[in-house]
Amino acid sequence: MPGGRLSQQERQQIASGLADGLAYAEIARGLDRPTSTITREVSRNGGPTGYRADLAHLATERRTHQRRQAKPRAASAPTQSDGRDADAVREYEEMWTTVLVQQGLPKMMSRVLACLYTTDAGSLTAAELVRRLEVSPASISKAITFLESQKLVRRERDDRRRERYVVDPELWHQSTVASARANDQLIEVARQGAAVLGPGTPAAVRLENTARYLRFVSEGLLRAAEQAREVLHMTSGPSVTEERA
Repeated sequence: MPGGRLSQQERQQIASGLADGLAYAEIARGLDRPTSTITREVSRNGGPTGYRADLAHLATERRTHQRRQAKPRAASAPTQSDGRDADAVREYEEMWTTVLVQQGLPKMMSRVLACLYTTDAGSLTAAELVRRLEVSPASISKAITFLESQKLVRRERDDRRRERYVVDPELWHQSTVASARANDQLIEVARQGAAVLGPGTPAAVRLENTARYLRFVSEGLLRAAEQAREVLHMTSGPSVTEERA
């Protein structure tokens, strides 16, 4: 049933659909499920290339068992005061974390970033992050240091002089620019190598083409980031799905 838990047979159908190259929306229609259900299921269980139906089913049963065991402790945790379904938000944070990990971000850094992005304020103190993620202050400090170095988080002081860790739309722009600029050193080293190995040699041509490719990509990314910057500050507008349609 739509909204119920996925059965093992449904997971087999998801795996078959992925193997056939079907889009999440098409798989969802075949199962009479929301596309978000398929996206979350695949993202938290290995991604489109690593999804295995049997392993996904076992992982879900294990998470359910762990959640039941943790309920006495979780009962004392603060409930959401914004009217949102706390379990749904928690599952979404897990999905967000999984996607970030698949993109190459370490697990704890991904958890912190997902936690910050799912708060309306877009900011939390270290103590708040410790309580929400149930980890040590040292883990939070290490994660924030890394995220700050990647320009994904910034620090600021609130009116009580507490240090808060903040995510805002502009940080995505800064991170994109930093990513493009990170190619500059690769480009320079590749060109130096081309000169050392001798103009016209296969190795030199390979390095020169690499430098040329990276320069082209970086310049295109910087132009696109600047042109799209205002999108990050929109207060409303069409969803990504609507824009694609």
